[in-house]
Amino acid sequence: MAATTGGCLCGACAYSYAGNPAIRALCYCGPCRKISGGTNTVNVGVPEADFSVTKGQPKSYAMQHQWGLTLSIFFCPECATVLWKTATDAGLQGMKIVQAGTLSDVSQLNEKIDVEFYSPERPSWLTPVDNADQRAQF
Repeated sequence: MAATTGGCLCGACAYSYAGNPAIRALCYCGPCRKISGGTNTVNVGVPEADFSVTKGQPKSYAMQHQWGLTLSIFFCPECATVLWKTATDAGLQGMKIVQAGTLSDVSQLNEKIDVEFYSPERPSWLTPVDNADQRAQF
């Protein structure tokens, strides 16, 4: 299987990963809404061992999430595109939470969403994803 690639808007930072994602998720938590500038983030969870930065040196910002975990956000220092996140939550440790909008191959956005995190915070005008697990937290 060929590596999956992605990068930022200006091209200063890029990444790749091997294999299939462990999880595909939407997240409606407060920090993810702010990261996306919209209602949610679209996330692809990739094991850290399968992930590598191929260009540039992303900056990071760590914050305390409303549920007590630490969320670290990695972004391009030039154009500020958020590329991936990491979290100290037990279910997400050891994962790079890639922002799906940064993937080079847009067809990857057609893959099935496995779970919607913080689904009670989803706006009422959005409907749940069919067959996706609905969780109040991570």
